[in-house]
Amino acid sequence: MKKSILLICLFTLTIALKAQNDNPKLVVGIMVDQMKQEYIWRFQSDFGENGFKRLMRDGFAAKNGHYNYASTSTGPGHASVYTGTTPSVHGIVSNTWYSRLLNRPVYCAEDTAVVAVGGSARNGKISPMNLYSSTITDELKISTMQQGKVIAMSIKDRGSALPGGHYSDGSYWYDSRTGTFMTSSYYMDELPDWMVKFNSQKLANHYLNQTWNTIKPIAEYTESGIDNSPYEGGFRGKDTPTFPYDLKELRKTNGNFSLLSSTPFGNTILNDLALAAIDAESLGADAITDFLAVSFSSTDYIGHNFGPQSKEVQDTYIRLDKEIERLLNALDSKVGKGNYVVFLSADHAVAENSKRMKDDKFRVDNLNGSEYSKYLNTAVNEKYGEAEWFEGPMGYDLFLDHDVVAEKNVDLYELQMFVARKAMQFEGIHLALTSTDMARNSYTEKTRSLMQESFHPKESGDIKTILDPAWQRGRDKGTGHGNAWTLDTHVPIIFYGWGVKQGTSVREMHITDIAATVSMLLQIRLPNGSKGQPIIEAIR
Repeated sequence: MKKSILLICLFTLTIALKAQNDNPKLVVGIMVDQMKQEYIWRFQSDFGENGFKRLMRDGFAAKNGHYNYASTSTGPGHASVYTGTTPSVHGIVSNTWYSRLLNRPVYCAEDTAVVAVGGSARNGKISPMNLYSSTITDELKISTMQQGKVIAMSIKDRGSALPGGHYSDGSYWYDSRTGTFMTSSYYMDELPDWMVKFNSQKLANHYLNQTWNTIKPIAEYTESGIDNSPYEGGFRGKDTPTFPYDLKELRKTNGNFSLLSSTPFGNTILNDLALAAIDAESLGADAITDFLAVSFSSTDYIGHNFGPQSKEVQDTYIRLDKEIERLLNALDSKVGKGNYVVFLSADHAVAENSKRMKDDKFRVDNLNGSEYSKYLNTAVNEKYGEAEWFEGPMGYDLFLDHDVVAEKNVDLYELQMFVARKAMQFEGIHLALTSTDMARNSYTEKTRSLMQESFHPKESGDIKTILDPAWQRGRDKGTGHGNAWTLDTHVPIIFYGWGVKQGTSVREMHITDIAATVSMLLQIRLPNGSKGQPIIEAIR
């Protein structure tokens, strides 16, 4: 009898310890490129009950989530979510930036030491090697002794390579030249059989031979503006930016396979790939936690082309809601309800069309880049004499040629301060800070702090600038992003599933808190450059 009681106690203790140490079988990180928090609210009446609404209803939703740095674009956004830190640490300061060391522009995910695997040669020199810090996916691999799998995918290469991290078992992206998914030799020597099989279906052809029309009657799209708007871009070969879009015809004049990215079917094919990967890689099939990183990119291409007030954007999010539902249903079936955890966020938000706002009497316009460059060059030449004082493109960061500065015997900080003052006198420039000041000061004022968090001492220029609210750099059609204001920083932060406590909050939270929250849920190390704090309201 005593022996039976002892066995029961031991069995109960074993179960209790197992439950205490349980981890989710799968983490699914969903990034929606260019999704601002407003879309959750504006389009909610169009959403079904089991997509975005399920995540918000049954999970935790931060209503006041923001980027906590100024350079809001795709590369820095993905890097920041997955490293839990800002460009000041992880080094991905933009999608492309000027390298003083290399004397040329550098792409955020470029790696000249690797080659294409499974796609066109020009799209294969990709890896995460420009990251200065580890990712949450790296830390999962380390904590499981490499046994947990990490699979990352996106239409954009940077939306896959950066989230997948250094230990990724497979980071895949869409090749716009072949209509297939590919990777690079950083990850493997050849595509796995399941990916070859997936590509052989020629799904890009299937989707591009369809017509993109509104999924609901267009009269019901009351949360967006007129269909034929002068502020929208559209496609070559069609006179107006209006539904319907005959993709079979338009692909002839819009880059063939590359057109897919600029339609909602880019999200669809990526979701197809995600479901295939769950099966083929047996993600979430055992007790060791795996990670699936999915970044939906077509929302960004469509947003840039048509702008946030367009019916095209509204239709894209209605369709994406159905893709989210399809993914969740598959996870329920294949991994099991309660066995996985999901987070959803965006790599940046988006501004309104500046021309539209100007026409509506706002004090807004597009920055004239050529006039700005001419103005700064003239000012410096008049003050310090004729010379090639600047190097690289004159974007948000300005690079002074230090060799010329030394040759002319000009004090570098004095010149930096002069250029910063002159820049702020140009219409549309709100603030300019020098690298010297950002390196030696610790700013607490919000705007300056956001700029400082975008400054990396090895990758950034001598002067960092931001535009006035709602200003952009020369885009009359569609829209853009990349600034420090709430139009560009306010994004959804949602957690759902295993270990997540249902609720909402309007407390300001930051996207760098996502990785810290995942670390606490999984009870693993924080990424090595992490600045974020766990969102305690989200943890059960």
